[in-house]
Amino acid sequence: MIAFLGMGLLGSNFTKALLKRGEVVHVWNRTTARAKAMENYGAIAFDDVATAVKDAKRIHVTLKDDAAVNEVLEIACSGFASGAIIIDHTTTTAHGAAERTALWKSRGFIYLHAPVFMGPQNALESTGTMLVSGNEEVIASVETELAKMTGKLLHFGSDSNKAAGMKLIGNLFLISMTAGVVDTLTLAKALGINTIDVSKLFDTWNPAGMLPARLKKITSGTFNEPSWELEMARKDTRLMMEEAAIAGKELTVIPSIANEMDKWIAKGHGHDDWTVIGKDAV
Repeated sequence: MIAFLGMGLLGSNFTKALLKRGEVVHVWNRTTARAKAMENYGAIAFDDVATAVKDAKRIHVTLKDDAAVNEVLEIACSGFASGAIIIDHTTTTAHGAAERTALWKSRGFIYLHAPVFMGPQNALESTGTMLVSGNEEVIASVETELAKMTGKLLHFGSDSNKAAGMKLIGNLFLISMTAGVVDTLTLAKALGINTIDVSKLFDTWNPAGMLPARLKKITSGTFNEPSWELEMARKDTRLMMEEAAIAGKELTVIPSIANEMDKWIAKGHGHDDWTVIGKDAV
């Protein structure tokens, strides 16, 4: 029997997928109605979280943050069965994951952080990416079952907090990329260019393919052989902001990047590759 704590969009769809595979699943949620709704799919809902986890061999968690995970596990622990494994899919801090791993080990239980890059539909279809790190024997004992929940299981070694850190890194990139898309559409609107034409550009020219080369360029620390000089890139950011301003629009991301460019130009790096702005990040 498996217990699943947290019946939000992700947790509920994970649960539905487990039920389709014939698993017996106990569910709990702060808002009881969400847990009760899962009974329509064959889950067994509980009002009391300690009762929900009783006799569970695996306890999966999808909650909001560190504080929620800590609070719920503390309440639930009176029902933990001997040898039960807590598998936490919540996006949390890296230090929080490390602290929980140590805490529950000291109390005789196993905690494994396994965050995901998966939306609700991915959870339902068992596609996407799940990250794990920590004790090798623990991971080996659940690897087969975790692999059934996702399209890809990425193992990041023995550090108990590395999977949590990698999830935050990935989410940072997604948020930054989306903010960049918003600026892109804002500039397009300022220039009177419709979204169909913007889509046509990116359907043909895919800047995502440049990511590995950009990452390699920054981490190499070699900026004196520019393919795009910092001063020229800075000039382009000025043009972007000027065009937006003429139309009464304001960009969000580009002004911050322009400020960072100005700092590096002032340091004498104007003729270096523009990726020099990432020099101190490595």
